Amino acid sequence: MTAGPGRPAVFLDRDGTLIEDADYLADPEGVVLIAGAADALARLRAAGFALVVVTNQSGIARGRFTEGDYRRVSARLDELLAEGGVALDASLHCPHHPTYSGPCGCRKPAPGMLVSAAGALGLDLDRSWIVGDKVTDLQAGDAAGAAGILVRTGYGGTEEDELPGGGAVVDSIREAADHILASPR
Repeated sequence: MTAGPGRPAVFLDRDGTLIEDADYLADPEGVVLIAGAADALARLRAAGFALVVVTNQSGIARGRFTEGDYRRVSARLDELLAEGGVALDASLHCPHHPTYSGPCGCRKPAPGMLVSAAGALGLDLDRSWIVGDKVTDLQAGDAAGAAGILVRTGYGGTEEDELPGGGAVVDSIREAADHILASPR
């Protein structure tokens, strides 16, 4: 599913991959970067990758927090990354959950957020990667043509055994960046 000639991206899950996982995070004060995240993203940016967060946020559909809460948490993540010298190209979220809002094409494992970002930013999905702490993250990447890396932070340590063939498994976002930089697509 190539979006056309363009630069490659690293698509990043948010909770458990870039920041410490907190159930239904609605308070910006609860945003804590995973150790080495800003440095890892800065190295990827320096290598020419676009950086795009793609995150399922079913707490919105469940009524646990609002779109405004989500935006404030995202702004806090942006601030913390900026302090580390890096900025995201885009941050997309799926506010849906099939039980509460019906099916959609954006909730991972569907590739909708990746495909949307590729179209908007002129990204080459076949040269891109996705990094996440859940098998569904890697399934979304696979459906879009991006290679996957499962991090053991967040849920990754418990989902590693469920990973179908393909996709690397590493301990952290720092190791994911090392793997990407050593393995051009």
